[in-house]
Amino acid sequence: MCDCRAISPPNRPQSKKVSMSIIQEFTDRGLLAQCTDLEAVDKLLDNEKVTFYIGFDPTADSLHVGHFLQMKIMAHMQRAGHRPIALLGGGTGMIGDPTGKSDMRKMLSKETIDHNIECFKKQMSRFIDISEGKALFINNADWLLGLNYIEFLRDIGPHFSVNRMLAAECYKARLETGLTFLEFNYMLLQSYDFYRLYLDYGCKLQLGGDDQWSNIIGGVELIRRKVGGEAYGLTFKLLTNSEGKKMGKTEKGAVWLDPEKTPPYDFFQYWRNIADADVINCLKMLTFLPLDEIAKYEKLEGSELNVAKELLAFELTKLVHGEEEANKALEAARTLFSAGGISENMPTCVLSSDDFKDGKIKVVDMLVLGKLAPSKGEARRLIQQGGVAVCDEKVASIDAELSAEDFATRDIIVKKGKKVFMRYTIG
Repeated sequence: MCDCRAISPPNRPQSKKVSMSIIQEFTDRGLLAQCTDLEAVDKLLDNEKVTFYIGFDPTADSLHVGHFLQMKIMAHMQRAGHRPIALLGGGTGMIGDPTGKSDMRKMLSKETIDHNIECFKKQMSRFIDISEGKALFINNADWLLGLNYIEFLRDIGPHFSVNRMLAAECYKARLETGLTFLEFNYMLLQSYDFYRLYLDYGCKLQLGGDDQWSNIIGGVELIRRKVGGEAYGLTFKLLTNSEGKKMGKTEKGAVWLDPEKTPPYDFFQYWRNIADADVINCLKMLTFLPLDEIAKYEKLEGSELNVAKELLAFELTKLVHGEEEANKALEAARTLFSAGGISENMPTCVLSSDDFKDGKIKVVDMLVLGKLAPSKGEARRLIQQGGVAVCDEKVASIDAELSAEDFATRDIIVKKGKKVFMRYTIG
């Protein structure tokens, strides 16, 4: 058995730590998008320990890669001496943010939302220090679910112009397909969140993805109009590839942080296989590696960039799943791609005797069982296009099958395309 502790992580050039403002670091890493008053925020963060927040609506029972970028920003801020609030949308999650959606989000029950919040808390605790009040988990259901609607409209409604709201990017895209009045309330509720955090916790700064700009401005202006307070908003670029498309999606769906949804090896492989044009940007935006260290990889081209991709995959897997899982994924990837061998840490599909008929199993069925294809139709298409190999031999027929005896004499490795592998065994 391989001792994964002996696997050497990707070589990293050493660098000298240089002190810089947190705003300058965000700028240099290509993270910063917009700010309500950049000079004031830079001064505030340099001279005070600031309480800030980022909101997370619990629409699933796991965080995904898009959330990871926001948590990395929270961790940067906390390391710079500021206090994060992770605002969990037990209230706003009952409505759903229309931003970036072509249709209304699926309505979730309160029980589902509460379960998802607990899952979020567990995952977030890996990235931010919640000991001794250094970070706070707060649920906006604490104030939103008990609101009196008429009182809320009289108190908050006069501070919002419908004309300005309709001009906001978060609503404009939905006007063509249909924006419900339920969703139209979302901006008021998110703005009210900032107002309550300002009053109750001295929170002066809201952070978020750049698609939240309109909602963040709403909160800043509400605080100013209601109590004359100074509050600020800061947005960050969304995680997109060089073509402007959002990252974090595969043919299997979202890249989740939950190892049950996206196993550590698959997570590693997602980053190991990103496009050459995206690797340096991802190193800057998603890791804590010093910028002068990352700069040493910028001059690399072609196959030389594989070193940087391996480093990116290792660092992100270590952050999300821990160093032991990162080492296992690294060992498996190196074994497969450099030596063409078999690794105990590679993804494995365990077949049962029920999967065999008359002692045989079709490759089409193996692809579906191993989740290398979402359906038998897609599995057949992959084989017809020459994209499937079993033990390094290309599968030529959609009727190809293996016998149970084949599994007793050798490891069965199925390869999809050039980069996706699955080992099959019988349990």
